[in-house]
Amino acid sequence: MSTVAFHTLGCKVNHYETEAIWQLFKDDGYDRVEFETNADVYVINTCTVTNTGDKKSRQVIRRAIRRNPDAVICVTGCYAQTSSAEIMDIPGVDIVVGTQDRHKMLPYIEEFKSARQPINGVTNIMKNRTYEELDVPYFTDRTRASLKIQEGCNNFCTFCIIPWARGLMRSRNPKEVVKQASQLVSAGYQEIVLTGIHTGGYGEDLKNYNLAQLLRDLEEIDGLKRIRISSIEASQLTDEVIDVIDQSEKVVRHLHIPLQSGSDTVLKRMRRKYTMAHFSERLQKLHAIMPGLAVTSDVIVGFPGETEEEFMETYHFIESHKFSELHVFPYSMRTGTPAARMTDQIDEEVKNERVHKLISLSDQLAKEYASKFEGKVLEVIPEEKGSVDGQLVGYTDNYLKVQFEGSESLIGELVKVKITEAGYPMNHGQFVKVMPKHQTVAIAGK
Repeated sequence: MSTVAFHTLGCKVNHYETEAIWQLFKDDGYDRVEFETNADVYVINTCTVTNTGDKKSRQVIRRAIRRNPDAVICVTGCYAQTSSAEIMDIPGVDIVVGTQDRHKMLPYIEEFKSARQPINGVTNIMKNRTYEELDVPYFTDRTRASLKIQEGCNNFCTFCIIPWARGLMRSRNPKEVVKQASQLVSAGYQEIVLTGIHTGGYGEDLKNYNLAQLLRDLEEIDGLKRIRISSIEASQLTDEVIDVIDQSEKVVRHLHIPLQSGSDTVLKRMRRKYTMAHFSERLQKLHAIMPGLAVTSDVIVGFPGETEEEFMETYHFIESHKFSELHVFPYSMRTGTPAARMTDQIDEEVKNERVHKLISLSDQLAKEYASKFEGKVLEVIPEEKGSVDGQLVGYTDNYLKVQFEGSESLIGELVKVKITEAGYPMNHGQFVKVMPKHQTVAIAGK
């Protein structure tokens, strides 16, 4: 029996797609082994979001070639899509597939075995207008399931290479989304994370269907307890979407809304399509309908031309709007993007100083947010064993990480936990009870 090993770099979408590619191999009779072992086929799913992503991808490709020079080496993902020639130049690479046509990987392997000629299967992503169906019935690490609902992005922010790696916005067929969500629930998942390259843009390319309607349709799935949106832009939080979230029993009290900068002038240079006034107004509306809402965000610090004033605008915006946690990135030049050609690049030292300021603000806000829930009983889905024997770790609906005492059989279940000691990055809690899986409704005469 042939064996396959996977290595995934980059984002949640890549992890989802690796699982989907594994399903194809599994259906073809392959066995999955660890990447550090001797496999017949290695699949490296690459990332290109930064220049470092490219470099790391090349290192992993070389590592696989060294491990087993006789293996078939397949490279896929974003770096493969944007730089297939560069990857084909690495001696030992056999097959390159980009961010589409993943189902062709297995036929390519057979073709390679007979002809022994490297195959470049990368095609022009910009011409693609349809979503490529890749099914994932379950995940190898079983607690939270991702469900990919769209692909691509039309935004072309000046710092970002992703539209060139992923193509333009394409939404998945709603029937397929609902079908796969139901399949995941029957496989035992109680929480589903909706994910994509530009997740909140779902439906922008569909007729008479949008994200709000998808959320309504997912709400109907019996046994699904939590719907989490992996990321959504402020501009995509329409009144209709906010209204659906308000009515919903399942959409959690946690939204990840990328800010990138809290300064209108920087946002303009980034070509982001919102103003701080709009962002602020959306946040106020959300907090009004969901008391206790956690809003996490991404921020890029030291974008070309960022002045001390602009940075402080960002700082004060975050401070006054009480985000619950930030992912802070120093701006890094991505070759091939407009921002990399801007002349007023910021000194690394200045960038680092600003990054540290925002990280300590984030830590402070995260502790403040968590402290509101001390003594409260929250619902947690334990995901793994804790650092101490007999302890479990999982997330509350509002994305607090909690460690508490409980038996391993509770992993993946929905349980009530009392927060005994709030903190960041970890809260401590006490197990209260397990929630029933299904609310059964007795039907007269059955």
